Amino acid sequence: MILGKSLEEWQREYPLLIEMLKTNEVFWLNPNYRNYESAVAKIPLTEADVRDAEERLRKFAPYIAKVFPETKENAGIIESPLISIPRMKEKMESLFNKPVVCKNLLLKCDSHLPISGSIKARGGIYEVLNYAEKLALEFGILSREDDYVIFDSDKFREFFSKYSIVVGSTGNLGLSIGIISAKLGFKVTVHMSADAKQWKKDLLKSKGVNVIEHLSDYSKAVEVGRRQAETTPNSYFVDDENSTALFLGYAVAALRVKEQLNHLNIVVDDAHPLFVYLPCGVGGGPGGVSFGLKLIYKDNVHCFFAEPTHSPCMLLGCMTGEHDNLCVQDFGIDNLTAADGLAVGRASRFVGKTIENLLSGIYTVNDQVLYRLLSNMADTEGIFLEPSALAGAPGIFNLLGSDAGQKYIESNGLHDIIQNSSHIIWATGGKMVPASEMNDYYRVDSLK
Repeated sequence: MILGKSLEEWQREYPLLIEMLKTNEVFWLNPNYRNYESAVAKIPLTEADVRDAEERLRKFAPYIAKVFPETKENAGIIESPLISIPRMKEKMESLFNKPVVCKNLLLKCDSHLPISGSIKARGGIYEVLNYAEKLALEFGILSREDDYVIFDSDKFREFFSKYSIVVGSTGNLGLSIGIISAKLGFKVTVHMSADAKQWKKDLLKSKGVNVIEHLSDYSKAVEVGRRQAETTPNSYFVDDENSTALFLGYAVAALRVKEQLNHLNIVVDDAHPLFVYLPCGVGGGPGGVSFGLKLIYKDNVHCFFAEPTHSPCMLLGCMTGEHDNLCVQDFGIDNLTAADGLAVGRASRFVGKTIENLLSGIYTVNDQVLYRLLSNMADTEGIFLEPSALAGAPGIFNLLGSDAGQKYIESNGLHDIIQNSSHIIWATGGKMVPASEMNDYYRVDSLK
């Protein structure tokens, strides 16, 4: 029995589960999707909160530029390019044997964010900076009028050395939290799940981070990390499942995307819709980005999450409305995937509840497709991504080439304007993957 119901009862109530349990690819449209005004009415976070996060990042920019030289060219602003991928578009049309009818197909290269090389450089680094600022203000060693470059000083590092930061991670969040926390002077412990890559563990250790390896999955790493923080004085737990600060750090991306689209002369309005496809693990990154984009573009942006066929935790939680009351293992799904950044069995209730009326839908993708797209992206555009970062790529074909996608287009009055649409594939990681590991990913594409 699963929450008081048999497997057969679950499947009768949610027929899509039959295919999910076979780990087949599925495309789910969110029946709770609502117009912008009614969707945001129940969400306590606002655009003012996102702009406050953006302002905090700008105040820290001089510090970031000083201690991370790779950000100096961008004045300490941690941002990634938004680029057109015409050669990959042609390759994908050939691969899926379907045309891409749209005005623009773009890649958001969070895979190449400085410092930690993934989307987690947004939320993770922001949460640690937010906590560091709070501590410094509380103890009177910082005023809001100060130049925040003073965080790079022995005085501040000595102060922060009295405090600990703890996080549980499949890899990329641990990198961002570990790197920035160690740089500020915090004692930092990262609990890594069994699917975390060895090179990520080794990199953190080289930065002076205490890495604790677990034989089980992400949920156990988080559980043990949370317990450590609760029982250790002066310890702060970065809660990937429930953190408002992480969520807002991710949401800032929407303000940057707006600037980038304007720079590219790409219009988003009633006649030019925007579709965004975001890889999803526990949900914080894609949830925050989607929330930010909805604040800006309202009903003219449509956000879809992408999950591995073996780790469809957000789909399971949102489809049933049970969120973190269920995990994929409850239904015999193994949560084993090459997309290690998305290998999460239980989704965030906070994120699921926050975006349940903003999210257009969720689809799943199998590992072999991820590997094929990985090699295609390398061959056509010279861009190397880790497997999880390719999960957004099939989204446009799910939308344009499936019955469910056509239903969504028709029901939202998009049929006559779909040819004017722009689509963003959100690439979430890859820059820091060692060349030998990336070559292994590339070679896995046995269909190549």
